[in-house]
Amino acid sequence: MKKQKLPLVYLMCLLFVCALLSAVPADNGYQVGDTARDFKLKNVDGNMVSMADYKDAKGFIVTFTCNTCPYSVAYEDRIIDLHNKYAPKGYPVIAINPNDVTVSPKDSYSYMQQRAKEKNFPFAYLQDESQEITKAYGATRTPHLYVVQKQPDGKYKVAYIGTIDDNSRDASKVEKKYAEAALNELAAGKAVSQPNTKAIGCTIKWREV
Repeated sequence: MKKQKLPLVYLMCLLFVCALLSAVPADNGYQVGDTARDFKLKNVDGNMVSMADYKDAKGFIVTFTCNTCPYSVAYEDRIIDLHNKYAPKGYPVIAINPNDVTVSPKDSYSYMQQRAKEKNFPFAYLQDESQEITKAYGATRTPHLYVVQKQPDGKYKVAYIGTIDDNSRDASKVEKKYAEAALNELAAGKAVSQPNTKAIGCTIKWREV
């Protein structure tokens, strides 16, 4: 009897580990220079949005953010400013909410719609309900910003990953605007001189097993 039970116990443990691992976010994601995948996610206006929809875009400021994180809230006006400044230059913001709503109920789609209306977001605010895109990109924080550059073949190359600037608490005391520096260099046809910084924010709320 013991010999028959051992394989069954082993199989059950293996299945449990596999299930657990499937719910854990990937430790890796895109690095600068990688090709970023496109997506099709639901916007707060009810439409499905992808990068391919922006025919004239030169690239994108893909920002993983949310309703509930104090860091995300503190950066909202700066994200709006980034869009207003760089969308006319071909680099619009696409914001993506990565949080699982069962873990963070106030990041639900209806709350996203409410927040977008309150702040009058001028950019798309998408829900990554499956968290598939968040894991593919490798985002770990909110906010976590990725600048991608559209290539001649229509693919998207990652040019910058990290934070927006060097002061999450007080916009008036910012000394280094990392995202703006990267976007200015790209717009000028130059390589990004500081392509990586550390994202500062709340941990993403991953779906529980």
